[in-house]
Amino acid sequence: MESYPLMRYMGSKYKLIPWFYEAFSELEFDSALDAFSGSGVVSYLFKSMDKQVYSNDFLNFPSTISKALIENNQTTLEEEDIRALTNMDVKSDDFIEKTFHKVFYSKDDLVFLDKISHNIAQLTSPYKKALALTALFRSCLKKQPRGVFTISGNLEKYDDGRRDLKISLQRHFLEQVAIYNEVVFDNQQENQSLHSSIFEIDTQSCKPDLVYLDPPYVPASDDNCYVKRYHFLEGLSKYWHGEQIMEDTKVKKIQKKYTPFSYKKTAIEAFENMFDKFSDSIIALSYSSNAFPDLDTLVSLMKNQKATVEVKTKSHRYNFGNHSKAMRANVVEYLIIGKD
Repeated sequence: MESYPLMRYMGSKYKLIPWFYEAFSELEFDSALDAFSGSGVVSYLFKSMDKQVYSNDFLNFPSTISKALIENNQTTLEEEDIRALTNMDVKSDDFIEKTFHKVFYSKDDLVFLDKISHNIAQLTSPYKKALALTALFRSCLKKQPRGVFTISGNLEKYDDGRRDLKISLQRHFLEQVAIYNEVVFDNQQENQSLHSSIFEIDTQSCKPDLVYLDPPYVPASDDNCYVKRYHFLEGLSKYWHGEQIMEDTKVKKIQKKYTPFSYKKTAIEAFENMFDKFSDSIIALSYSSNAFPDLDTLVSLMKNQKATVEVKTKSHRYNFGNHSKAMRANVVEYLIIGKD
């Protein structure tokens, strides 16, 4: 698991993986659904434990990551693929260059993104496409100050001397391809990457023994929107096809996608419906002490579906961003496990 590339992703459970491993090792299950996969690190843990993994997210770019690293068991990008992907002599659209001029990245980097997006589309293997995009996502995150797409314009004030901010996106991409090629492996299971609302997952074809849930938290303010922070990666994953850009926003955001977990008036019902939907599986809910609903409410809701509910706790500090004023939240992380 230490080889899994760390993505600067809001709410990432990367540092909690050893704790999760201990907890999941105590349970008997052969298949697992990671219902809100995000960066894919928990899905990758399940895969490393030789479980059959269903990895799902309602956003497209996390589903692309799980296509590359969870569903894909053996395909990597070869030298001829890399040469084709980095061929800058091709004729391509200039959508990114025009749309994000003076918003994100230099002109050369924007041209590169247009060209490589064209070249990725020419790949015939869905796993090679997903792997190339995943390498591109991490490249964009590393080159973007603070790892989010909420700031624009003159970014020199965010330059703290990091190499990541100085090298080109093409250089980043080549480095990330080498890294991701190394973490593709075969766990001898037929794993699946899903792209769906959790409530639309077909439980007839996806019948996991264990369901791991890490839904968005109701925010104290508008601070939990993944589209707001990663709209550029979501657009890049599909070259903005089917997405409407909000032209009046400085960073050219796309429309926010609705989730009932983000609002107090709908969150409790959403948890009730979610627990009911997966009542035939072991349920493992990851949640934070600073979130709504509170622990007692969640335990009570889970007990409506499960005979026994156990709560594991661990102190945890979320670090978001690597600048001097990065948000640091000291919380207690809950792993609420319901079994029959």
